[in-house]
Amino acid sequence: MRLTNYSDYALRSLIYLAVKPEPHKLANISDIANSYNISKSHLTKIIHQLGQLGYIDSVRGKNGGIRLARAPKDINLGVLIKQIEADFALVECFVVPATNDETGKGQRDSALTLIDATASPAISKLGCVISPVCQLKSVFFEALTAFIAVLERYTLADIINNEAQLAELLS
Repeated sequence: MRLTNYSDYALRSLIYLAVKPEPHKLANISDIANSYNISKSHLTKIIHQLGQLGYIDSVRGKNGGIRLARAPKDINLGVLIKQIEADFALVECFVVPATNDETGKGQRDSALTLIDATASPAISKLGCVISPVCQLKSVFFEALTAFIAVLERYTLADIINNEAQLAELLS
């Protein structure tokens, strides 16, 4: 299993906002990018999506910036990753269905789905000739489900319990 840099940077951004020394003060994207030595332009897209998903509040204007929109204990890592990770298809016979939530932002459904290649001739033409009878895809599906289940056991609060050390490294 491997997460994209997008997910990594999203998690790092939330950590930064959760441990900044003065929580009442707004941060900005440049602060986060400089702290982690990552691209500001790439981070801008991530922060925008985190705002759309309700994890970050953005304040516009001269004295604007960003802050957490939820308490760290209310940010579940597994839910977040399922919402922002582009692709969980470890092999071609996997699919993660996209659904529209009440905001219409195309948030991912919480369920991971394994395609049954025998159900549709179009699906069986994905490229792997053994897909209709393959036992390996169920092993990968079990591994992916376990990976997500572990992430779902943790919140942002769980990973910032060394807040002082994190804040010192990020300042």
